[in-house]
Amino acid sequence: MRVLMIAQSPIAGDSRILREATALVAAGHEVHVIGRDVPDGFEVGPGVTVESVSRSAGLRGTNGGPAVGHGRNGPKVLIQRFGRWLLLPEHRNRTEKQWRTAAAPVVAAAGPFDVVHAHDFNTLELAAAYAEEWSAALVYDTHELWFDRALPGRPTPLWRARGRRFEVSLASKARFVITVSDGIARRLHERGLADVRVVRNTFPRADDVPPAPDRPEGLLYAGRVGAGRDLPTVVAAARQLAPFRTVLMGSVDPNYRLDLGPVETVAERSIDEVDDTLRSYGISLVTLTNTCENHRLALPNKLFHAVRAGVPVVAADLPEMRAVVTQYKLGTLYTSGDSASLTAAVRELIDNYTTYTDGIRSAAADLNWEADSATLVAAYSELAR
Repeated sequence: MRVLMIAQSPIAGDSRILREATALVAAGHEVHVIGRDVPDGFEVGPGVTVESVSRSAGLRGTNGGPAVGHGRNGPKVLIQRFGRWLLLPEHRNRTEKQWRTAAAPVVAAAGPFDVVHAHDFNTLELAAAYAEEWSAALVYDTHELWFDRALPGRPTPLWRARGRRFEVSLASKARFVITVSDGIARRLHERGLADVRVVRNTFPRADDVPPAPDRPEGLLYAGRVGAGRDLPTVVAAARQLAPFRTVLMGSVDPNYRLDLGPVETVAERSIDEVDDTLRSYGISLVTLTNTCENHRLALPNKLFHAVRAGVPVVAADLPEMRAVVTQYKLGTLYTSGDSASLTAAVRELIDNYTTYTDGIRSAAADLNWEADSATLVAAYSELAR
């Protein structure tokens, strides 16, 4: 089949979309991806083509200083921050709508297709419209529990309630829905979506995993540096754990401020290079705040990246993560926002390091992209029949 994937994320850095496209091509389909801000000359591989639609930048920051470090204070800065807090929800909705408007003629010119695959809610309305126009099958792939995320800006309870209803009305047109965890799948099913399938954000199994060291050298957080990642708790725990090393590696959200204290930083690296970096430190931090339903039901990429690398985790004790971490003995758990709990979890892992390295390396037999991509390919086989 000819498959169109639509996504508002920067495609070059979205490993889930790239892996799904590659898996579908390996199963005999053709995939065209329309995404955001794709670099010139970017290629996924044979059978996958990519087009780019840009999206406007976010609201300008209140501070021209470094994104990680001490922020500024004062009346002017406080007024600017209040303005951002007030306007962010409206701005976010407007920029997403503008992207859909700009993408519509690109979608129309690329079609028709047999399947339109919408990545996340902010592409679903556009995807549903063209699936109907082309008499194509619609697939909804939601990477998060969209209207239950922790978002910056003022509270928007009415927008969330209306959004959940609108999401279900559009997603009911899909032949099936895909999501990233059993918890999110259950919640979507409770809201009225009958056929929800789980394709986790796992990674392909590593060809060669070197033997684990007897003891770890440090903690590594490898991911986006921004709000919602519980990083202030990591900094507070780092003070208690020193001289044991705590390291952050990842892109920094604009306007995010964090007093690093004793925490080290290293430059962002490619997905494949992260494996060796995780192994060099020996413990992977999988942190989230307990501030929204989406976090409580999430299974972040970095959890499965640690499985691929064979490195045990210290993970936030949230329901969905707890279920996987305890089932497979991937590592220890801590209470979000509690630095003493995080410190204790790190020390427990260090004291029982061999037990947890054995657990996470055994888990690679189940928690891998080869297994999850088979679920995706089987669902598409049903569409082809």
